[in-house]
Amino acid sequence: MAEKTAKNESTAATVSEQNEKGNGRTTIENVVVGKIAGIAAREVSGVHALGGGAARMMGQIRDTFGASENVQQGVNVEVGETQAAADISIVAQYGVAIHELAEAIRRNVTRSIERMTGLEVTEVNVSVTDVHLPQDDKSNDEPEQKELTATEQQALTSRVQ
Repeated sequence: MAEKTAKNESTAATVSEQNEKGNGRTTIENVVVGKIAGIAAREVSGVHALGGGAARMMGQIRDTFGASENVQQGVNVEVGETQAAADISIVAQYGVAIHELAEAIRRNVTRSIERMTGLEVTEVNVSVTDVHLPQDDKSNDEPEQKELTATEQQALTSRVQ
């Protein structure tokens, strides 16, 4: 990855030593770059979720207890003085062209980080950890509908009449 300082730790990247007037310095925390990358990746059509299995499980636990969404889930960034790099893990929607999805994620993440921070993005690595299938949307809370036998159907019909 880029000039390494730390992975999503509280160290900050210095975007410029001095501002244009020479009377101050701008610093951007790694967590800021991570949030920008996470939001930008989620904006791409075809991304179902961010993170691998363990990260998604922790997200579900967090959601159960009403905690706010972690927009950095599935995102690791490394930020240097003038450059940034990101590793993003996603779950793709079934049916999308994964290679095109990865390129769209790279473009959107790069554009967002560079526009919002002024850092040069050296790489965006995309790891597809799973594919979300349409049947995965079926709620586990709903009991499965059982097919009634002919005898059960007759019994119900006779009770209704």
